[in-house]
Amino acid sequence: MSGNEIAPTELEQQVLDEYTKLVGNLDNLASILGDLAEGSCPEMLDSLRVLERKTSTVFTLLKASVYSIVLQQGIYGEQGA
Repeated sequence: MSGNEIAPTELEQQVLDEYTKLVGNLDNLASILGDLAEGSCPEMLDSLRVLERKTSTVFTLLKASVYSIVLQQGIYGEQGA
């Protein structure tokens, strides 16, 4: 440091350290996005199809569970009346 520069306070140094981490994370993200952009479309579409099937299965199971709960509540409601 030259004679005119003032050392940063502890808080300022923490902020600078966080900015350094942020730059590293953004560089990492840019690298990952670049790899994804270079990937072939058919591979990505196949991966998305698998994800869609899994999501559809989970959604169907969720709907069946909700229907079962509603049906049980209806049965218990009729028995209590």
